Order: sequence, then C-alpha cells, then structure tokens
Amino acid sequence: MSIVSAIVLFAVIWFLVLLVALPFVSRSQAEAGEIEPGTHAGAPADFRFGRLAVRVSLITFVLWAVIAGIVVSGWITIEDLDVFGRLRPGAIEPGGTGG
Repeated sequence: MSIVSAIVLFAVIWFLVLLVALPFVSRSQAEAGEIEPGTHAGAPADFRFGRLAVRVSLITFVLWAVIAGIVVSGWITIEDLDVFGRLRPGAIEPGGTGG
C-alpha cells in the first residue's frame, strides 16, 4: 500500500466514523431546554467539534491500523473480493469491452 493509499483510507474511515458518531454526541436545544430565538429546536445546544474530532481520530486510527494491516499482510486480497471474476489477470480481452 502506498502512502497516498494509506492517507486516502484514513480519510475515508475518518469521515465514516464522524458521520456515525454525530447523532450520538449532539444534544438538541429542545433536550437542553433552552431554545435560542430564530433557531430550530433540533439545532445543537453545545456542540464541541474539537472534542468530537479527537475522539473520531482515535477510533479511526485503531480501525485504520487493523484494515491497513490486513491489506498489507495480504490476508484479504482483491481476488477474495472479486465475486464475478472480472479483476483477475487476463479476464478482460485487450480489444474487448470486458463484458
């Protein structure tokens, strides 16, 4: 795995974990009991992105280390994920459409 692939994998996992974590950490203004005039009751009451980003980064690092380790070790390869047999060498004819 190249360094660019590792960075892209980390970024994809980071955003995935962020989107999964957002509903669990936000508390709405309606739940807090203090609704600011002009805002929706479901708007976050006290959102701390810095704290969330640190938590997401720690979780992401653990997940990234496991996934990168699996990819680098070769325990799971692209051939294992190739259900239709299209990614094997020579599966596509040089002048054909591949289908």
